[in-house]
Amino acid sequence: MTTAVSSGLSVELEGFRRVQRLAYECAEAVAARLEPGVTEREAARMQREWLRERGVRDWFHLPFAWFGDRTAFVNFRIPLQFFPTDRALEPGMPFILDMAPVYEGYTADIGYSGSLGVNPVQDRLMADLEAHRELILREVRERRPLREIYADVDRLMVRQGYANRHRAYPFGVIAHKVDRVKQRRFSPRLFGFGTQSLKGLAADALHGHREGWSPLWSPYRFSDHPPQPGLWAVEPHLGFRGTGAKFEEILVVTDSRDPEQSAFWLDDDLPHVRRWAEEK
Repeated sequence: MTTAVSSGLSVELEGFRRVQRLAYECAEAVAARLEPGVTEREAARMQREWLRERGVRDWFHLPFAWFGDRTAFVNFRIPLQFFPTDRALEPGMPFILDMAPVYEGYTADIGYSGSLGVNPVQDRLMADLEAHRELILREVRERRPLREIYADVDRLMVRQGYANRHRAYPFGVIAHKVDRVKQRRFSPRLFGFGTQSLKGLAADALHGHREGWSPLWSPYRFSDHPPQPGLWAVEPHLGFRGTGAKFEEILVVTDSRDPEQSAFWLDDDLPHVRRWAEEK
């Protein structure tokens, strides 16, 4: 990160950066082990086991894995459809790995897109996601209302010829806030989500409601406000004819009047960013 921040904030951000990198390391390690016949449930279990072996005991949400047309959320209508299934991976099939570990009280929520062998459609989707990363950062720095930025992301997708698939998420969110989580000896979960993380999100929602902002970045009126300082897990998700691709990473928003310090990506040394740099 090249942006100057206060020493206290730098210490905090290093904790979030460390767990985000750990999650992406997990995604790359699991992706390298995928082969024909592996199911979504097995891929999700591989993520859990890899992270637990490295000290993860709590989650914002347990790992997901989506294969084939499930990467584009085809016919997804209820939340239970997001959970891993017995869909088996085949040669050339796209996949997305999504995990949100909590480590030492710091939270990450990442999305990693790939394919088992060559998949030109997903390669194109991934290349075109770079413009979304640039647009989101630019407009957050301009302090545009989140709802308007969401609409601009939509318009960019239409110009590119793609469908908005993050609209299929609960509340249609493209992002949500993440925070520190209190460490507990036991970490219960509710429908795959860590209860401590859910309590934090609920507290943000209550606090934000009183002050006129929401911890969920959606296309709806409750997101019609400027970016709120904090850490946001952002995940633009493109779909095209049964193939989907996304990235998910943390965007830092501050109250600085300096544009470069007012918003910046937590880390530019991530797989999708390196991929774009190599393609230029």
